Parts: sequence; C-alpha cells; structure tokens
Amino acid sequence: MDSIEEKRVYGDRGGALEAYVASSMGVVRVRVAGDAVGEFSLCERCDARDVATTVDGEAVAIATDTDVRVASSQSAADAAEEKRDGNDGLTFEETGFGEAVAVGYDGTDLVAAGPEGTVACWHPERDGGEWETLEDETVATVRAIDGDLIGTDSGVYRVHGGGLDHVGLTDVRDVSAAGVPLAATAEGLYKLGNGWMELAEGAFDAVAADPRTEPGRLTRAIAVSAAGTVRTLADDEWTEREGPEESIVAVGYGDAVYAVTDRGSFLALDEDESDDGPVAWRPHPIGVTDATGLAIGAPVLE
Repeated sequence: MDSIEEKRVYGDRGGALEAYVASSMGVVRVRVAGDAVGEFSLCERCDARDVATTVDGEAVAIATDTDVRVASSQSAADAAEEKRDGNDGLTFEETGFGEAVAVGYDGTDLVAAGPEGTVACWHPERDGGEWETLEDETVATVRAIDGDLIGTDSGVYRVHGGGLDHVGLTDVRDVSAAGVPLAATAEGLYKLGNGWMELAEGAFDAVAADPRTEPGRLTRAIAVSAAGTVRTLADDEWTEREGPEESIVAVGYGDAVYAVTDRGSFLALDEDESDDGPVAWRPHPIGVTDATGLAIGAPVLE
C-alpha cells in the first residue's frame, strides 16, 4: 500500500483534533471532531511501537525499531499550514536514541525507553540536543510512559531530579499522569493517593484520563480490562460497560473518548449522548493493522 488517505464525514470543521495512531506499518494521522472522524493519512512509514504528543499538540514523537523520531513544534506548525494549502505530512527527524519501545512527554521533555530498559530524557533546546540517561542501570521492561510516570513489569517509576524513583505496584501495563495518577496492572486498576488505592480488581491493559483535568482531581477517565470490558469515570462515579468486538490497545481523550484496536480500527465515543455516559462505539477503519499506540493532540486552527 503506497498511501493511506481518506477525506469524509465533516470536511473542514473548526475545532478538530489531530490524533496519531502507531502501527507496524507506520503512523496514521486522524482528524476528529467530537465523535466524527474526518480525513486520515499515513504521515510516517516505519515500525512504530508507540506515539506521544505534547499537551499543546505542537510536537509529536514516535518510538520505532531503529530510533526515536520527532516532529518538532516548528515542523508541526509548518505541516498545519501545508495541510491548509492542500499538502500533507509532518517531517520526522531522528534523535539518536536508538531502538525504542515507548515514548511520552513530561511537559516539553521527551522521555523514551529502549528494549533493555534504558530510560532517557531529551529536550531539543537543552543539553545540546543530547539524550540524558535517567538511570545508570536499566530498570525493567518498560510498557508505557505518560507524563512523569513510567509503567514497567516491576512497577511504576517516576521521573524525579534527573533520576527515577520506584513508587510501587508490579506488572504494570499502562499509566496515566493527568489529574491523579492511574495505573492498569495485571492485578487491578489503581489510583495514587495516600499510596496506591485499588479501584477495580482483575487485569487491566489500558488507562487514560482527560489531560485537561486539574492536578489532584480526577473528572474523566477510562480503563480497559484484559477481558475487554470498559470502565468510565464521570461525575465521580465509575461505570462498567461492554467493550467493542475488537481488542482495545490504547485509549485517549479529546472532546470525546477515543481508542484504537489491535486490528487498526479507530473508535470514538460521545459522552454527551446520554446521562449515563458513552453508549456506543463508533468504529472507523484507518487502513493499518497491528496498532500499538494512540496520542491525541490539540485542536487544529483553521
């Protein structure tokens, strides 16, 4: 397949978001507004293991089998202008990290992990653009990075003072840093308060909270169990719901709740559809398989 591109649903609606899906075929950029999916295209061809954006969406990073690649804020801005002019594509540049399995942004600092557990931090305007290793020794098998949290098979680590602090749990599969830290583990779903507090029993594979949440509060969140059921948080109440037919590998927040499945379907939920929260999954095939990650950027300015 030489290209993946489709334009549909709503045309040039203002306030749309840019979502990025990592897959074994590359990174797909998907434009969404609420639960409506617009155009999407393959913006980088590679074996992408993970993808992340800054909160403002002005930088995008991908973990690949050869390096961590970054589209800088300038590149992203240029791409937005090019898109309005009818062109497409971000410009990703290599950073010299090497093979990576996970990436995440802690503010504007990019944190990445290698397959052997090496964790390092990078900022294009600091330290000469060099990676700074956060631990002299490898920590564990890294499975997820979000903000200053790193989820590994030996628990959750937190980036602190140029190093890593182990803050508990084991067999962590995903983490969320917004508002109140959350962790999806093989034993349950947890939030960090006075220690880790269990929210639900059983294995969980994915978790995310609304990045617009104020620190110390948890207003909107979603977690996906290994069995495929979904738990959503709204109005301080967790509700369990059926998941889609395909297995969800990653979740994220924009105006709606978004997810991507292992088969490459982009899913959208609209929590305003009923008083009880999301009632239906709306799948949108985006032309890739073996999806591995999802990142949601800031609104697109028309």
